[in-house]
Amino acid sequence: MNPARDPVTTRDPITDSKPVIDSDPSAGPETDPVTGFAIPASWLHLSPDPEAREKIKSGRWAILSSGLLCRRGLTTGTTAAAACKAAVLSLKETVKSIEVTTPVGICVSLPVVADRGFCLAIKDGGDHKFDVTAGLEIAASAQPAGETALVAGKGIGKIVGRGLCDEVGRPAISPSARKQIMLAVSQALQETGLSGARIELTVPRGEELAGQTLNPRLGIVGGLSILGSTGFVEPWNDHFIEDRSLELKEAKRVVVTTGRVGLKMSRMLFPDHKAVLMGSQLDRLDFGQDQESILCGLPALILKWAWPGLLENTGYNTVAEMAENEPQHSNIIRALKMAKERLPRTRIVLLGRDGSILADVP
Repeated sequence: MNPARDPVTTRDPITDSKPVIDSDPSAGPETDPVTGFAIPASWLHLSPDPEAREKIKSGRWAILSSGLLCRRGLTTGTTAAAACKAAVLSLKETVKSIEVTTPVGICVSLPVVADRGFCLAIKDGGDHKFDVTAGLEIAASAQPAGETALVAGKGIGKIVGRGLCDEVGRPAISPSARKQIMLAVSQALQETGLSGARIELTVPRGEELAGQTLNPRLGIVGGLSILGSTGFVEPWNDHFIEDRSLELKEAKRVVVTTGRVGLKMSRMLFPDHKAVLMGSQLDRLDFGQDQESILCGLPALILKWAWPGLLENTGYNTVAEMAENEPQHSNIIRALKMAKERLPRTRIVLLGRDGSILADVP
């Protein structure tokens, strides 16, 4: 065997008993294909799973600094794309498994039950501890047609607030999820030889579960949203959150982001800072006095974290709607001041969905 390819074996830093192995140390660090994060080789060396590298490359797994692997879930957008594609394919034959392409270009395979133009797909929550949509059924029915149309049926929310993923009155299907669904449908049409299809997408328990989500407060009524900028759901659990908190403490220059737009723009705007995605876990921020810290992202999570009552008596359903119509609204100014009170040494940058800077408070 080539010595350069021999596994690196160390002792587990916690138990000092279980051997941990990187099956391919010569390959060096990996890049997470979902987040673009350059994974240190030391993390891979600590993983007890000899298939860690391949799992990371699949996009389905995220690795922590301890070497622990956490499984990502799939978004409602990816699940809906699978249901729609399988429904079309099942017009020709029964389908039990389907492959779809995520918005980040990674193909994933999902089990489905599809026959005679009807499909049920189950949303995989992965290791996400707080995902109320884990195990959710998403259904699609397809009929041959002269041209292709996607119809949002029962259980899919309707937008009533401004500043969301689409216009008021439209179904709550984000542009990235819609594009993913239509790509999956076009692949199925090409495979079956059909010129078009009418696909109705439904979420049987959507209206029931919507009350457990932020949709009613965001200005989405009657059901759930079909979303997904990457196609994957980060595995937010106790291990994952604690690991992100440790990342923050170890970086001399750090920019914390709340979502994908913030993560992408933070890397462009602050290339000399370590970008860390914290989602809604802003209560865990604890920057050191010697750290150069920035909080960067879309307005909603940051401002509502600073001031939960931001929208009361304003006539606005969403922070996005307020920021779009009145970026200098007195409540926005007040919320920014409250954020600075909570993080006095941290620069706060609010972004528009197009990447524009809406506010920059040193």
